[in-house]
Amino acid sequence: MVEVARTAELDIGYVVTGPEPGRSLVAVHGWPDDVHCWDGVVPFWHEAGYRVYRPYLRGFGPTRFRAADKMRSGQIGALGHDLAAFLEALELDRVLVVGHDWGARAGYVVGALFPERVAALVALSAGYATNRPDAPLSWPLVHAYWYEWFVATERGRRAMRDDRRSFSRYLWESWAPGWSFSDEEFEQAAVAWDNDDWPPITVHAYLHRWGEAAGDEAYDDIEQRLSDPPPVRVPTLVVHGAQDGDNLPETTEGKQELFAAGYERVVLPEVGHFPPREVPDKVAELTLRHAKAAEASLHSSETR
Repeated sequence: MVEVARTAELDIGYVVTGPEPGRSLVAVHGWPDDVHCWDGVVPFWHEAGYRVYRPYLRGFGPTRFRAADKMRSGQIGALGHDLAAFLEALELDRVLVVGHDWGARAGYVVGALFPERVAALVALSAGYATNRPDAPLSWPLVHAYWYEWFVATERGRRAMRDDRRSFSRYLWESWAPGWSFSDEEFEQAAVAWDNDDWPPITVHAYLHRWGEAAGDEAYDDIEQRLSDPPPVRVPTLVVHGAQDGDNLPETTEGKQELFAAGYERVVLPEVGHFPPREVPDKVAELTLRHAKAAEASLHSSETR
């Protein structure tokens, strides 16, 4: 059953499951995906005592803008602001945030700028501070990001609008070459992309990332604060697939100095861009281990 969290800008659709009361875990999906990417992981989290909240990102599924004239921005500052507003709307405190891809980028923003409600962060398949137009890129990474340049053309925008399923299917197949997914699994996620806001938000996300489009002025302050990357201020675990064909593993290397409360990086062999779908048991194991370590560290500091 989908519920709705109302924020100043969005009605955010979300699914919540698990023991009540229970410790709060917010799992944020990526692009192109939806809340079902966590289906294989959720049972492990429930068993560990977590009540799991899975919001739909802006432009996905039932999430809707409250104002028709609001800019359909996909910029990182907007995604981070949405996640912070979601936590505030539901009055969630000391949560474990787990984000994949776009969800990981939103998690970094919250961990850096709005850490008060977050106990720990797990980020999958995306690095921190990689969304600047002047970010250094290897040629293999430029090749991997072809689709981000493609949407700068009318042909690319048309594909995003009119052929989004075959476009996204190709990305799923090429980003995780060792993973076989069913038509049913793909279509279950694809329904969330039928939202009319999905194409413009997607296009704007990549044009803005590379300095080819202005952002929403509402997030100027956030973007300014992110421009010289502030440290993430919550304990962070980064999980990356060694065969990720999108955000290559190099995008999470050497980031330790950007994390003020601890940083661990785990690279999973023979895993592509979708660890929650490819190896849900391993993702569950790593997230629970990280949460336990963060909790123990906090308890130790409080008793000193």
